[in-house]
Amino acid sequence: MKKLFLLMTMSVFFLAACGGQENEGNDTEEAQDEPEEEVTLTVATLIPPMTEILELVEPMLAEEGIELEIEVLGDNVQPNTALANEEVDANFFQHVPYMEEYNLNNDANLVGIEEIYFANYGVYSEQYDEVDDIPEGSVIAIANDVSNIDRSLAILDQHGVIELQEKTGNYYTKEDIIDNPNDYEFEEVDLLMLARTYDDADAVVMTPAYAAPLGLTPKSDALLTEGTDNEFAITLVAREDNADSEAIQKLAEAMTSDEVREFLEENYDETAIPAF
Repeated sequence: MKKLFLLMTMSVFFLAACGGQENEGNDTEEAQDEPEEEVTLTVATLIPPMTEILELVEPMLAEEGIELEIEVLGDNVQPNTALANEEVDANFFQHVPYMEEYNLNNDANLVGIEEIYFANYGVYSEQYDEVDDIPEGSVIAIANDVSNIDRSLAILDQHGVIELQEKTGNYYTKEDIIDNPNDYEFEEVDLLMLARTYDDADAVVMTPAYAAPLGLTPKSDALLTEGTDNEFAITLVAREDNADSEAIQKLAEAMTSDEVREFLEENYDETAIPAF
């Protein structure tokens, strides 16, 4: 009788153990069947081709479980403010010197993640076909933020229109001009207003994004162009706290894909030159 009771007890324990393993297996299978939580990544930007590049990589990120939200803002201050305030996860509209100036003035910790393309800066004039035709004392309009003042003066120095002394600070300023043989006047204008000066100034220095609405391209219309030997590539920017996150890194990878390179080469030629 004792043996029978012992056998029945062992059988109950055995069945209970088997049942426990079966449930555990089911729980594991159910956990494996559950989809991974989708990550949402919000990126602030401004204008084409920035917006178009983000739209192009949106389905690539979806395959990686990342939902890309593109937030198009209205000026070149909001994207950095939104990023610094953690209202967005990244932005895509600026070069690193512009970002560094924002950090300096706002005690921010924005960081460049990946250079995407060079917006080929150019000098344009409605009245003159050659730089040498621009008469003495003419007005040349340039952007008024320090990084783009630096950039505008640098392209003019690069082509011998003016001569700059050796850079002593982070940026060139008009005080660094040591030779201005034609006595040009450099009028500083808000970046978003540069295109409006095209009819009034004798020449204007601007990116292709602002020249394009006027029907102008660096290749066909610029009197001078900048090229790619510079530090002004349009860059994907994030914050120090999220720069190394998997979602940001996957976004950078998608934005430097062959698909993006081909898109720029086929649609933007010399106005947006791949930087990768």
